[in-house]
Amino acid sequence: MLASMSDKTFSTTPSEDSSASSVKLREQAHLIESLSQSISDLEAKNKKLEQEKDEFKLKFNELLQREFARRSERYIQDPNQLRLDFGNSEESADAASGLAEAAQESGQLVKQHVRKKRPRKTRNEQFPEHLPRYEVIAAIPEAMENCSEHGKRKIIGYDSVESLELIPPKLRVRVTKFPKLVCEADAQCGIVSPERPTGLVEGNRYDTSIAAQIITNKYGYHLPIYRQQDQFAASGWTPSRSTLLNIAQAADFVWNPLVDHIKSTVLADDILGTDDTRLTLLIPQTLPKPDPDDPKSQRTFERLSDAVKDGKPSIRARMWAYRSVNIPLVFFDFTVSRSRAGPDLILADFHGKLMADCYSAYQGIELRTDGQIQRGACVTHARRKVFEAREAYPLESSVVLAKFQELYGIETDGKTMSAEERLALRQREAKPIWESLGTWLASPPAQGVLPSSRFGESLNYLRNHWDALQLYLTDGRMPIDNNDVEQLMKQIAIGRKNWLFTGSVAAGERTANFFTLVASAVRNDLDVWAYLKDVLDRILAGETDYESLRPDVWRTAHPEAIRQYRVDERRDKADRKQLRRADRYQGQPADAS
Repeated sequence: MLASMSDKTFSTTPSEDSSASSVKLREQAHLIESLSQSISDLEAKNKKLEQEKDEFKLKFNELLQREFARRSERYIQDPNQLRLDFGNSEESADAASGLAEAAQESGQLVKQHVRKKRPRKTRNEQFPEHLPRYEVIAAIPEAMENCSEHGKRKIIGYDSVESLELIPPKLRVRVTKFPKLVCEADAQCGIVSPERPTGLVEGNRYDTSIAAQIITNKYGYHLPIYRQQDQFAASGWTPSRSTLLNIAQAADFVWNPLVDHIKSTVLADDILGTDDTRLTLLIPQTLPKPDPDDPKSQRTFERLSDAVKDGKPSIRARMWAYRSVNIPLVFFDFTVSRSRAGPDLILADFHGKLMADCYSAYQGIELRTDGQIQRGACVTHARRKVFEAREAYPLESSVVLAKFQELYGIETDGKTMSAEERLALRQREAKPIWESLGTWLASPPAQGVLPSSRFGESLNYLRNHWDALQLYLTDGRMPIDNNDVEQLMKQIAIGRKNWLFTGSVAAGERTANFFTLVASAVRNDLDVWAYLKDVLDRILAGETDYESLRPDVWRTAHPEAIRQYRVDERRDKADRKQLRRADRYQGQPADAS
């Protein structure tokens, strides 16, 4: 009976067994699904960590590059170039010995290829003939004047040795006496005197040469005012800083019309390059009143007012450079922010092609100007992004960098050509390279690059600005990149490391004017001081022919002020670049790209 009760209590029906089994299967399936999801999450997390690891490695290498490595972005590798065998393997050693024995048996001499060195130019160590010279006869020791056996020695000639000396700059005071004339016949006629010429400052106390020196020192040699105090003090005059600043301010007032003329001349060109950089502006105690008719003035007031409300002692202002491609002139513009209103106001009447970086203020410029401005993107920016991300994808990046290398090689070949010949060269050789690069960007190797990686971002940069990067192919006058304008930014960068900040909005606008004249003179290889002094003298004398005062026009009338060594230096650099390219590609097949 107990057995029957036990059987009834613990026995299960087949339906109950299948139900329990299905529950167990569902639990196992749920567990498998949970484990699968966990594995997927871990794989995704691991992939993300790998990406972060690669990014940190790239950032670490970038910091190392910035601190310790070369800053040059030169790239001479070629993904299609086979590795060279330098004879380290046994097979190559056997082959070399066999060739040598065969050559000896045939009686032929084994010639070793030796690259011919280019003849080095002999340096002229003679000092220029125009430098003043004076003679000093070396003293003869008494023991040398007389021969111990025959008496006094006779001088038969001299060995001349030239030594260059430096005399610190000297200041002098010009005293101009103006005659006072009186009529002896009748005192009622009064006293007359020659008319005083217009001076730079009241009373004509400071000559234009002082103003030219101050501005050349600060904006040509990047010397702040307090250091210039020391220079002038070494010459015997110790001016206050306010005196030096007032002289520079007076000079800016004199040549303001010339700066406006240079600006209008640059904007009259149909191809411009532009770039900008930061400049620290101190918040003035009294804000300049806004001009209701000047949008730039209103923007300045708003920006400064916001800074005052936030209690900021300074803000990051901007200095913009605009460089004409066809006319050797540049001009600068100062704004209190990087708002697009800056270039929009300057380029309101400009029609043509604009080479710039891919800052958002430029990207929509074609739309905002109804197509009167075509924006070109800087190829160097695109190349640099690939170059900086090359370590994560070495093989893929080498393909892209090699194509950039070919594009720049074509530009080197076309450097001395006319605009028409350069355009034909670009269409014939550069355009197919861009087409092959576009094909590669659509290929599986490029599509397989992680979009969030730095190399993926560099490829997206190429895709997003594809048309703008190729705008230079449509005009032989347009440069491939914006490097010449970026060189102008170095002048601002070096300057702000020395004079650190700008004290007011008016001072920032004067700085832009000074850089306009100094940079334009430097671009034309002029002696900046000589140019600035002559321009001040002529404007103060009443000259209004600003066309003749432009640096590029002025240099034709003053060849003595041209720094010829800069012209020669630039020509020699271009020649060396051509020779390096010729050596690099000597014997390379035409289709090696």
